[in-house]
Amino acid sequence: MKVSYCGSLAIVMAGALPLVGLAAEPPSIAATGAGAATPPSELEFATSLRLSPSQYQQTIADIFGDSIKIDGRFEPEQRDQGLLAIGARVENFTDSGLESYYHIAKGIAAQVVDERHRAALIGCAPRSQTSADQGCARAFFARLGPLLYRRPLTEQELQDRVAAAGMAADQLHDFYSGMRQSLSEMLISPDFLLRFRRMEPDPKHPGQERMSAFDKAAELSYFLWNTTPDPELMRAAASGQLDTEAGLTRQVNRLLGAPQVGDGIRALFADMLGFSDFEAVSKDPSFFPRYTPNVGDEAQEQTLRTIVDHIVNRHGDYRDLFTTPHTFLTEDLAALYNVPLIDRTANGQPQRWIPYTYAAGDPRAGILSEASFTALWSPPGRTSPTARGKALREHLLCERVPPPPGNVSFKFVDDTSNPDYKTTRDRLIAHRTNPVCAGCHKLTDPIGLALENFDSAGDFRTTENGVQINAAGELNGKQFVGPQGLAQAVHDDPATTSCVARRAFAFETGYMPPTQDAHWQQIQQQFAASHYDVLELLRAIALSDLSYSPPQSTQLAAANR
Repeated sequence: MKVSYCGSLAIVMAGALPLVGLAAEPPSIAATGAGAATPPSELEFATSLRLSPSQYQQTIADIFGDSIKIDGRFEPEQRDQGLLAIGARVENFTDSGLESYYHIAKGIAAQVVDERHRAALIGCAPRSQTSADQGCARAFFARLGPLLYRRPLTEQELQDRVAAAGMAADQLHDFYSGMRQSLSEMLISPDFLLRFRRMEPDPKHPGQERMSAFDKAAELSYFLWNTTPDPELMRAAASGQLDTEAGLTRQVNRLLGAPQVGDGIRALFADMLGFSDFEAVSKDPSFFPRYTPNVGDEAQEQTLRTIVDHIVNRHGDYRDLFTTPHTFLTEDLAALYNVPLIDRTANGQPQRWIPYTYAAGDPRAGILSEASFTALWSPPGRTSPTARGKALREHLLCERVPPPPGNVSFKFVDDTSNPDYKTTRDRLIAHRTNPVCAGCHKLTDPIGLALENFDSAGDFRTTENGVQINAAGELNGKQFVGPQGLAQAVHDDPATTSCVARRAFAFETGYMPPTQDAHWQQIQQQFAASHYDVLELLRAIALSDLSYSPPQSTQLAAANR
């Protein structure tokens, strides 16, 4: 499939765009020499990935600054094969989705040209505010265009932006209204909203293809930093360094060593753990008064802080995330968990995140015991070992659990006041007498029942309806008791490390990896050799030719099924 563009490649990024986060010093990109980019009209693309809401927000902040606010709702994301990143493989937008993006774009553009921001962000003043000024408009779009499109603009594209601004300015008799209109159009362009994975002939290997250097830069930056490429990465693409092993290695190591890598890890695990489903979580306040409105957000933040600290600061073994006693708490989370926490923050000040270490033997150790898992995968008024077990298998072990039959009734399981079946375990055993349900429940319930000591809000308990909770469980033939036993079983299961590796690869590329491919097997071997250091996994993926190759037919079929 061809991507249609007009004009030849020509771009000069001169000067600086004030208040432009990562782009405070835009690179100077020339379309000549060894690093000259191939004109977009000559590039083939294997797929495209829509910017996620968090990628969109961070990109706008890094280009225009944190003072630019985003108002509006993004088009809903679609989860495929366990990841929103795979569901982001789109080539079309719905009418309502495009309208939403347009409203967001207009709001951003209006702020960029308003009296508060125009001097700093536009960077030049028109000869007259009541008419077009091609010189000022051209200077602005020449700087801004490559930041938004993550590649050099063609001369025709630059001329089109200047012309659109001039036409609107003349019609509205206002230079800044013209700039606003033209910028709005850029912000709803596929070149901004989509990350293309365009391929070009590889001059070093006749008959083979390689990814466009600028697309490779975007791929790396959104994978490792969850945002648009910074000036140094753009320069590396323009000079041809990213097309060399040494140049690619240098940039990958730089990105992995920077603080922004924490943002990339947060994005990966928020997707992998299904945190987007928190939007639909609610708890009955009469049963769970300590699950306050902000607890859902804090529960996600607790887990993400724990993960980033373990991976980035401690360089810990990925498996230990399921058993680690180290975490972070606020006063509200400490109250929910009923653990002591001393916070000396002054009254009226926002709650702080305080490092906390659980005592030896505490059942809360590990991310499966946090409310981000136990509360997320529970209905409003009761627990659900089935939902928790299904989530664990699908999100953390990459095992598919078939959906329940359309006519299945949960009335019996929902009846928490049944005098004959007082515990969830009892009700589930009775529910599984239905042969239609038994197969799936054997996959999910023995895992989820080990977490029954945590109620629907994530608070710890020992009894249900006055009956002692039996938290015995089983995972793939290994029996255990309680959340600690489950955590160790997940820690020891080979599927745990295999799954995170597959998820990380798909998070970057939009495809699940080809499991029989020698390059993929090498990535897994490197991950194991590093004692399952996630940063080393990301490094191996980012340096592998497999990440920048067209998807194999089996991957394409799976992604399009």
